Amino acid sequence: MARIFSRASALRFLASAGIVAAIAAFYSLVVSANTTTISLTFLLAILWIAAAWGLAEAVLASLLAAMSFNYLFLPPVGTLTVSDPHNWVALAAFIITAIAASQLSVSARRRAAEAEARRLEVERLNALGQAMLLSGSLRSTAGEIVHEFVKAFEIPAAAFYSMAEGEIFRSNPQARSIPDEQLRRAAELKDPVIDSERGVSLVPVRLGGSVIGSLGVVGRTLSPAALNAVAYLVAGGIERARSLEEASRIEAARQSEALKSALLDALAHDLKTPLTSIKGALTHLLGKAQDAEEQELLSLANEETDRLHRLVAEVLEMAQIEAGKLHPERRPENVGEIVFACLRDLESLLKGREVELRIPPDLPLADADFDFLQQALKQLIDNACRYSPAGSPITVSADVDQGNVVVSVADQGCGIDAAEQSRIFEKFFRGRSSRYLSPGTGLGLAIAKGIIEAHGGRIWVESGAGKGSLFCFSLPVRKEGNAL
Repeated sequence: MARIFSRASALRFLASAGIVAAIAAFYSLVVSANTTTISLTFLLAILWIAAAWGLAEAVLASLLAAMSFNYLFLPPVGTLTVSDPHNWVALAAFIITAIAASQLSVSARRRAAEAEARRLEVERLNALGQAMLLSGSLRSTAGEIVHEFVKAFEIPAAAFYSMAEGEIFRSNPQARSIPDEQLRRAAELKDPVIDSERGVSLVPVRLGGSVIGSLGVVGRTLSPAALNAVAYLVAGGIERARSLEEASRIEAARQSEALKSALLDALAHDLKTPLTSIKGALTHLLGKAQDAEEQELLSLANEETDRLHRLVAEVLEMAQIEAGKLHPERRPENVGEIVFACLRDLESLLKGREVELRIPPDLPLADADFDFLQQALKQLIDNACRYSPAGSPITVSADVDQGNVVVSVADQGCGIDAAEQSRIFEKFFRGRSSRYLSPGTGLGLAIAKGIIEAHGGRIWVESGAGKGSLFCFSLPVRKEGNAL
């Protein structure tokens, strides 16, 4: 009712009546025409009024047109009586035309409004997507999402819950009308939830099967399609920011590792020459020392020089592995011979220990570099001696498993905690329970891992706290036709 009696509506009704009166006056006073022409003119006017202004104005115009047509042009002229029943068709045509035309007009205007709304949504989604492409870190992206969303869609407030960070980001205090718990629960929903009475909409934010969070809208009801599109854009922006942060961390770590490797490599090379000179001088002095105390001091210095020399050698080997310069020359090798060579070289270290060998005589040849493999095995045996009680036995075994030669070194030490086993082959890593048992750099197992992997093999550990450790590595069996 308010719409009908508004000022704009009254003007449209007056204009509709004026158009009908103008047509009637034109044909009655200016131009003489037959009833068919007059009725078609009235129909065209009613069509135009229905299309332009709507049903109520068109119905008024059709009633006035029917009365004018009847009074002025249908016999008996000057009365509202219709003598010919066919003239009732004209009146019915006016009414039907008004209703049909107005309905078509309303439908067309509704479709045009929907198309315009979709166009605006697409433009706003595009603006939101562009804004998120310019965002930086993950946290700043999450914070910018709500502000850009509010600005792009011209809504009062918005809130975003980031599940990974466990934080809620709000555009302004008005966004607090969505409770925190409700926003968190919305992340578990499957479809958007629209509360028209409160003017609040909630939509889960997902990317694939991964839940990222949820988005809340305050003060304006968006269509489910628009909410889903916004959620998809938000998920893409968050994932992009997370990927950029991860890539930055990886690149920073890579550069740090490269710098560390370069420094260690340079330092090791600078230490190698003076150590060689010191070792030569100590050996010469040991041969001439007469005093027992002097002999003891020189022997201690000589042992420490050997230890420092081994440290420098390990650093150089690690730098070579990390630089990808480790290229083993693989040949058919007898693993048993490599084990015996290691035990001979480590005879002084193994003094007072029982070493049990479990190597079958028919073990197939492995595809390996003798020197490199011996070096890796020495690291495992040295590790077993360092971290097991003095005099406890060590077992070295070899067997075949699924086309690979598997070599293992078992000790009866304190074992390795399950939480540390995944990191035991990292360089410089030493377990909490063993780092104080023996001095070391934490490079030995990392070097062994690099050598075995350069052979196309795999290295692993089986252990438990207080149960000793079993270090194993596998190498491909040498097959006929393999290049030497």
